Amino acid sequence: MASPEWQEACRQRDFTRVFHLVKTKAGIYPSRVAALCGMTPSRVGEIMAGRRSLAHIDVIERVADGLRIPGAMLGLAHRPWEIPAPAHVRERALAAAPTEEPSAAGPAPSEGLDDLLALADGQVTRSTLTALRSSVEDYWRLDDQHGGASLRPAVLGHLRYVTQLMRTAEAALHRDLQSLAAELARLVGWAYFDARQYSTARTYFTQALQLSRGQGDGLFMANVLSCMSLQATYDGNPIDALALACKAQDTARSSGDQPLVMSMLHMREAFAHATLRDALSCHQAIDRSRDAYEHARGREDEAPSWVRYFDETKLIVDTGIALARLGEAGRAEPLIAEGLRRERGAQQRGRAFHAFWLASTQLQQGRLDDACRSAGLALDLSATIDSPRVAGHVHEFHRRLTPYAREASVIAFEQRMREVLGQDLS
Repeated sequence: MASPEWQEACRQRDFTRVFHLVKTKAGIYPSRVAALCGMTPSRVGEIMAGRRSLAHIDVIERVADGLRIPGAMLGLAHRPWEIPAPAHVRERALAAAPTEEPSAAGPAPSEGLDDLLALADGQVTRSTLTALRSSVEDYWRLDDQHGGASLRPAVLGHLRYVTQLMRTAEAALHRDLQSLAAELARLVGWAYFDARQYSTARTYFTQALQLSRGQGDGLFMANVLSCMSLQATYDGNPIDALALACKAQDTARSSGDQPLVMSMLHMREAFAHATLRDALSCHQAIDRSRDAYEHARGREDEAPSWVRYFDETKLIVDTGIALARLGEAGRAEPLIAEGLRRERGAQQRGRAFHAFWLASTQLQQGRLDDACRSAGLALDLSATIDSPRVAGHVHEFHRRLTPYAREASVIAFEQRMREVLGQDLS
């Protein structure tokens, strides 16, 4: 940390040098860097070779946290782990610490319990499947309303349980259980994505993809690929996001005529093009999304249940977000505002995201007071949501307000952040 070479690499955010120094001075090899920072080994390799750079603040924060680089070295705020816990908290943690590490050999206690429960339950019945499907529907509803972070332990437990049931189920029910396991794996992946734990999310999305491929369920595979595409966009990896969106489209086309699915997938493609600042391709993908949606009108009941959220309001607001990502704030703002108007009473997390994007377009146009009001709406909506993704957007917006720190609207917004988030913003 005291090395001038290290300090200069961090100051310039030269992650090619940072990763090389981590390897040569600390003996942390690229595969371990990838695991610690929530990236793929190939991406770390490309950064070390100088073929890619890191610019997205979320990824830089993950590198800081994964490699324990003090925030100030990278021009970030103090990281949570830099602030020591009060003495009484440390003492309590030490008193509660186990005297020895659990053995790496053998299954964890929860997995052994799942085995016993599966054996005790005996044969799986259709009523078992119905009850499990109902639980999945409840999980998605709660995820929409309150975020997915707090749901992960319960959903993971259900995924392990269904996986155990698959081992002893009759052939007639095995396929249904496999389909249910795929949906649970996607839900777990989505919960980790919402928590911004992208590497773990990708692991579960991959599991969902493998389970659905084993059934030949092309439409569901396209759905999982679309989730992975959106994650790659958030993870600052738009090239991968574009490849995944296009692969999802190819997979969906091979499964028949599903225009609503294609409309959603074209919008995923538009997000990736927008992040790459490819205006022509972005607009073409938006046009294809709109055309596919028109073909889907009156046929919504034919579409899989997981894509029916993509209605006209969602098409409008996602078009606005794609244009906002592209930098076309003037065209994006009225679309996002119209989406928010239509969404009154809808699930909180989606409205919080859309309010953030509205604030972003207003800030791009120099309308600071309007932007702070819209960001205040996002902040209020996020108060009851357990979603680090939403919180990350709010903090990102706050960082963009730095040049206007003395303005009254910014001071008021910061005060509201302190009240809602209970954090010191200094």
